[in-house]
Amino acid sequence: MTLACVQSRALLGLQAPVVTVEVHLANGLPSLSLVGLAEVEVKEARERVRCAIQNSGLEFPNNKRITVNLAPADLPKDSGRFDLPIALGILAASGQIPATALEGWEFAGELSLSGALRPVRGGLASSLHGSGAQLVLPVESAREAALAPGTQVYGAAHLLDVVAALLDHEPGPGWQRMQAPVPDGQAPQPDLADVKGQMQARRALEIAAAGGHGVLLVGPPGSGKSMLAQRFAGLLPPMTEEEALQSAAIASLAGRFDPARWGQRPTVAPHHTASAVALVGGGSPPRPGAISLAHHGVLFLDEFPEFARSALEALREPLENGHITIARATWSSQFPARFQLLAAMNPCPCGFHGSSQRPCRCTPQQIARYQSKLSGPLLDRIDLHVSVPALPPQELLQLAAGEASATVRERVCAARQRALQRQGQANQHLHGQALQQHAPLDEAAQALMHKAAERLGWSARATHRALRVARTIADLAGSEHITSTHVAEAMQYRRVLGQGV
Repeated sequence: MTLACVQSRALLGLQAPVVTVEVHLANGLPSLSLVGLAEVEVKEARERVRCAIQNSGLEFPNNKRITVNLAPADLPKDSGRFDLPIALGILAASGQIPATALEGWEFAGELSLSGALRPVRGGLASSLHGSGAQLVLPVESAREAALAPGTQVYGAAHLLDVVAALLDHEPGPGWQRMQAPVPDGQAPQPDLADVKGQMQARRALEIAAAGGHGVLLVGPPGSGKSMLAQRFAGLLPPMTEEEALQSAAIASLAGRFDPARWGQRPTVAPHHTASAVALVGGGSPPRPGAISLAHHGVLFLDEFPEFARSALEALREPLENGHITIARATWSSQFPARFQLLAAMNPCPCGFHGSSQRPCRCTPQQIARYQSKLSGPLLDRIDLHVSVPALPPQELLQLAAGEASATVRERVCAARQRALQRQGQANQHLHGQALQQHAPLDEAAQALMHKAAERLGWSARATHRALRVARTIADLAGSEHITSTHVAEAMQYRRVLGQGV
């Protein structure tokens, strides 16, 4: 046998298309050629594979002309995940393992020079898109891949472990059938009880968690904006299994999967110097950005106006659609981005505009220039705008601890369950006819909403978002109908920075 075929998978966004690794041995000048739109790190596999085979005590065909084709040829391929299938293809083509033994298997893994297998990105994404074949990965990658239901995943620590399994020899200690890991309990999260006072902000976070709304916190330094944001994820309802798998697959694709946080909603907080690519994703081949890593979780943007304008404006489409499409000349990828935006900012450059604790040193022009960094269309897409005033130290010392996260979360889960039973989705995702059907207003509430929209200059989008917030407030109150009381509370969350949006 001078030709062998080994099945593997590439990574293209969250997809894992099948790649057939074809290895052919022929007479001629000794060489190893790699073709099939391989990136630099894939081409470097020639030296890794050669050393790994020799240092494992196996025979590398040094006197042959070796051609490795990664098909399909027009599919971009990166990383060292093809080291293992290339090595197995060479061993099968040279007759050291039977080619028929490779049928029904898929392989991925990076080889060290000693033959040990190193973990690769996207183990869970590969198993989620499996075709029923048995999947072999390095042990660390196999642990996360085993989370996908209905998959057969094997972990291997060394090239010799895989060869022994294919030859039906006694498997070594590094070969094992992987079972889905059972989390030892979720990692602890900060508790909302640590935040004293700030009743309006706490109420806004409860509404946001119940309806899936975005929040903008505006206040001077030290008022507690970051403390509130860090505790927001603990108020959200538990993840479903499908949501947990999607979130874990994206984290696996970025090499950030942590089994201890399985089923826990992520909080992603990029620094304000992050570029648009870091925020929404990009590169070649495309990689997920912060908004995708926050899928089914929270994206916290502190110092909101300090982010680059291009980065902030790139948030507008995913805030509406729940996904981001990254297009390149040769390929395009779509990543999910159904996140809750939680942003925090100071009201002015010095931070103390409107504060009773310290005077503001900024001129009106400086304040206007600072606030104008946030465009109207972006602010229009944030449902709740909340003022977070700084409390005097002596008042803070006298305040008792607030409600714990668990108590607030019970109310949030009850309200979210009402929405799911009524319409099958969170209130934030209601659009068009569904919004009219599930968020009807009585006469008094409708008159109040129209009057507010006219006097405050709301756009149609802002009016609809206020209506969704009113629907969530009604759910928290256990009311099937939206009254003027619910609309009045929703109205106060549509004003920020002294302007209606």
